[in-house]
Amino acid sequence: MGFGKVGTEVARRAKGLGMHVIAHDPYAPADRARAIGVELVSFDEAISKADFISLHMPLTPATSKVLNDETFAKMKKGVRIVNVARGGVIDEDALVKALDAGIVAQAALDVFTVEPPAKDSKLILHENVTATPHLGASTMEAQEGVAIEIAEAVVGALKGELAATAVNAPMVPAEVLTELKPYVELAEKLGRLAVQLVAGGSGVKSVKVTYASARAPDDLDTRLLRAMITKGLIEPISSVFVNLVNADFTAKQRGIRITEERIILDGSPESPLDFIQVQIANVESKFASAISESGEIKVEGRVKDGIAHLTRVGSFEVDVSMEGSLILCRQVDQPGMIGTVGSILGEENVNVSFMSVGRIAPRKQAVMAIGVDDQPSKESLKKIGDVPAIEEFVFLKL
Repeated sequence: MGFGKVGTEVARRAKGLGMHVIAHDPYAPADRARAIGVELVSFDEAISKADFISLHMPLTPATSKVLNDETFAKMKKGVRIVNVARGGVIDEDALVKALDAGIVAQAALDVFTVEPPAKDSKLILHENVTATPHLGASTMEAQEGVAIEIAEAVVGALKGELAATAVNAPMVPAEVLTELKPYVELAEKLGRLAVQLVAGGSGVKSVKVTYASARAPDDLDTRLLRAMITKGLIEPISSVFVNLVNADFTAKQRGIRITEERIILDGSPESPLDFIQVQIANVESKFASAISESGEIKVEGRVKDGIAHLTRVGSFEVDVSMEGSLILCRQVDQPGMIGTVGSILGEENVNVSFMSVGRIAPRKQAVMAIGVDDQPSKESLKKIGDVPAIEEFVFLKL
């Protein structure tokens, strides 16, 4: 579970032991998996088929307690679990119950929700748990590896190669930063929104960014915007910190190809950009309406009065401030829908900050975008999904 650098190396060793290896990682390139004989599968297929589950994902809002009562119930009886990723990806109380019930035969852990864990922890004291301290980086071998990595990075930087771990970014003039600030925020949030819409496929590999501007190409430096889009695409699904220095390197390392296109507009070049559009090709979407007519996930945004706004999702035009969190619903366009969804959220004291509806034509399909200050519960989201006129919905953190 998680097919990055560590997950890939574990897979190689498991293959060497004669194991049949499957992996779940919606952002991993399928060709890299095929190259070492690993099959990429869905999350549910992975947990229901596996005899051994090895966790290698970062701790993000999407992976927090991803193994819980519900997911343990879908596993084979007698499954064995290894967690050397982050403690928070497993609900530890749920793991103890699964061990007691015999669903999980054994668990091996060197990471915990609270480190060090309490001495009277039921998990640590369980007879079917093997626990070791979280000290992997403190061994002689690890320290030597870090020293070599630092030396190689310095040599590479002196040769002019891309620096993956530099903390200082190239200088950007203060006046340019001031002018681009709201567009920098827009760029990151478009990337963050787009990647949360990805459900699977061959992994995020091809991203196209379109800038519409009345300025000449040499009057608009897009390096910072591209870096922030990369940051938005990668940080929600990774523990890597992306900045202007390492953005291109980080994207290349993950097999993501980002291309840029400029649309030259007529009019005054007073504003640096009219809109930014982000498209992700060759992926499935959690929200089918985000797929454009040409088959890519497409989101588009503008800056209005200094604030980032989402103005297009797939083929639907919307207009919502990109603040807080967002619920997107595709629905049959009919009276009462705004009130119905608003009432469901109001019952749970979830404040709606804005709402916008984009539609193809009256009484046909529409997309409703709802901004909320708090994350609704699973029960509230289920109630929204159960509304007969709502065909699909997705909750997104911005």
